[in-house]
Amino acid sequence: MGVVDYDRVHILAFLRGHQTAHPLNMWLFTVSTMPTGPEEYVSIFMAWPYANGPLHLGHVAGNCLPADIQYKYERMRGRRVLMLSGSDEHGTPITVTADETGKSPQAVVDENHDAIFASLVKLGCSWGQTLDRRGVEFGGALYGRTSDPRHHELVQDILLELHENGFLIQETMEQFCSIADDGGIKFLPDRYVQGVCPACSAEGARGDQCDVCGATYEANELKDPVSKLNPEIPVEIRETDHLFFRLDLLQGDLENHAASRKSTWKPNVRAMTQNWLNMGLRPRAVTRDIEWGVKIPLDDEVWGEKRVYVWFDAVQGYLTCARIWSERIAEESGSESDIWRRWWMDGGNLRHIYFMGKDNIPFHTIIWPGILMALNRGREDHERLHLEDNVASNEYLMLSGDQFSTSRKHAVWLPTFLERYDPDTIRYHLTVNMPELHDTDFTWREYVDKVNNELIGTYANYVNRVLTLVARASDAGSNPLMGLPGLEGYPEFRTFIEGKISGSMESMERQRFKEALRKVMDIAQEGNGFLQRAEPWKYLKSDLPSDREKALKPLSAAWHSLRVLAILTHPFMPFQSQRLWGMIGEPGESSEETWDEALKADNRPGVLPSVAPLFARLDLDEILSREIESDKVKSEAGPVEGVAYIDFNTFASVDLRIGIVESVEDHPNADRLYVVKINEGGEQERTVCAGLKDYYSKDELTGSLVVFVANLEPRKLRGVLSEGMLLAADDGSGSVRLIRPDGEIKPGSNVR
Repeated sequence: MGVVDYDRVHILAFLRGHQTAHPLNMWLFTVSTMPTGPEEYVSIFMAWPYANGPLHLGHVAGNCLPADIQYKYERMRGRRVLMLSGSDEHGTPITVTADETGKSPQAVVDENHDAIFASLVKLGCSWGQTLDRRGVEFGGALYGRTSDPRHHELVQDILLELHENGFLIQETMEQFCSIADDGGIKFLPDRYVQGVCPACSAEGARGDQCDVCGATYEANELKDPVSKLNPEIPVEIRETDHLFFRLDLLQGDLENHAASRKSTWKPNVRAMTQNWLNMGLRPRAVTRDIEWGVKIPLDDEVWGEKRVYVWFDAVQGYLTCARIWSERIAEESGSESDIWRRWWMDGGNLRHIYFMGKDNIPFHTIIWPGILMALNRGREDHERLHLEDNVASNEYLMLSGDQFSTSRKHAVWLPTFLERYDPDTIRYHLTVNMPELHDTDFTWREYVDKVNNELIGTYANYVNRVLTLVARASDAGSNPLMGLPGLEGYPEFRTFIEGKISGSMESMERQRFKEALRKVMDIAQEGNGFLQRAEPWKYLKSDLPSDREKALKPLSAAWHSLRVLAILTHPFMPFQSQRLWGMIGEPGESSEETWDEALKADNRPGVLPSVAPLFARLDLDEILSREIESDKVKSEAGPVEGVAYIDFNTFASVDLRIGIVESVEDHPNADRLYVVKINEGGEQERTVCAGLKDYYSKDELTGSLVVFVANLEPRKLRGVLSEGMLLAADDGSGSVRLIRPDGEIKPGSNVR
């Protein structure tokens, strides 16, 4: 971006409604006239957290943290960025909570919304920065809510437009309902019914979708259904009238759209989307028998007691939130009320990136694009709404091998975590442990290890060494590095850093945050090596000019690298980034610098550095004693928040054996699975379904010795009986590698 002259206007803005007011939303900002040129408008969308309880670390790793990292990065590339999301506040879970607590549904969502918003801000997410400090034209962020009356109005408008375009039809459907003793019925949302999946026979499948295989189905197809609210009450299927969105009319368009994204979407996104398309798209209900939610703007006699289905309501929030943000800005600043169009209307240089967990993939690759396509039918090119450019879906962050769950209270809660620990430490840990390509696991032990050995042992240690040595080198209370060349004096070190900046930006453009952060951390690692080779401390006490140069010249280069680190770490660890920025005497905020100019060779500030620890060392034993109430709880009540214990007999019951891979075939019903035939000695052979297709070719696997679990209960996976599990591990770089025996071992041998 070239140099631009701006007209500066200061405006005091308070942009959020009374229900979402927060001190960080009230601030003085600068409105800038828009520079000329093909500016890029980037929209960052975070899947809407459901307002039925506090956030847990699974939410943070899945969508909250990735969206914020991307938003901060895009700003630091000089782009115009909107980040939009909010609390998903409708649906039966809210009404159930209301009944249980004796509160109104509105009171429930008000309380949870405020708590969620406060936690996100405390985590360092940018939701409090409603307007970009560079000006209105550069965007900002809005954490909205689906109970907002303006959201209701806009959703109703969209529903009417779809109805007029012929994409909504009325049909009678069969829906689960519970039957009370007095004969009264209560229609149940799909997510409050569970049973056996009709596609893969997995237990615990939801009423409309299976989390194991990703299949969707009609209510009457679920086997052995029971109500999750009360398994003892009988469940029946009754007829009821609803509006259906004609996804079937968009089959071809959505297939073409998916094909155009093959090079961008992750394997999990491609596979789940293709699975939906292969099954054939069908009309999908957009209304439900419920009293809480967006009213249907049609004949009240028919639709008065029904509401918009929560999934249909929530996905539209990305568009409605943009419009609400735009309207609030206009009201306060006098800017264009339709400025949102710059981020949404085709014809400009636009990019839309959506962040969510894998359970939300079809809603963002099929349903939401389908709604936008239906709205675009008949519109002029300049009025067409932009479709997504990438759905950056993560796999699950697990807790001691089991999925995080708000309803089951199996979680590490974000508010509690932030009361006890530095937010940047969990941002770092979850980034380097982010489930980008496969499920990852959170444990307290690994968290402590990452903080103590990587953040403190490598990164903070480098910072402390540089600043301490500079302070020791001063003999007059001023910075002795003034006027020295910095990294220009060490071309190899500078070239190394340039490569890491370039590589990190390349990773960020593909939403590979784990990879990007590792490259940034490599600078600190190399910096420690650079100091070790230069040994400036040997020459600090000498009065010889040549020795003085040997001490100060490498310290000037190292100081320059700290400036780079303060800038590059901001998207990942904003609080320490600003602390470091202040320590090296830089004015303003690190977040206002750009990655493109991170190597800018400014003179060192004239003041001496302030030296203070960036992070506090963690004590594992202390943390475990805090997170686990007592030794009795550990032994008798099982795992609590991240630590799982098993007795020796349980461990010994696991039958691990050596096998040799005889053949590998594609799974007939799953794009990411292989069907692997394993010889376990002699004539014995077993079939194992393995999710290794993204990491190994068939030829690489065939003939390999592997370790497998031999006494795992057989289970059908997408119609194929799997009789074990291959052992594999995360290699630390986003891939998965098989655990293999050391040397030639006879198939059938027991692992002990």
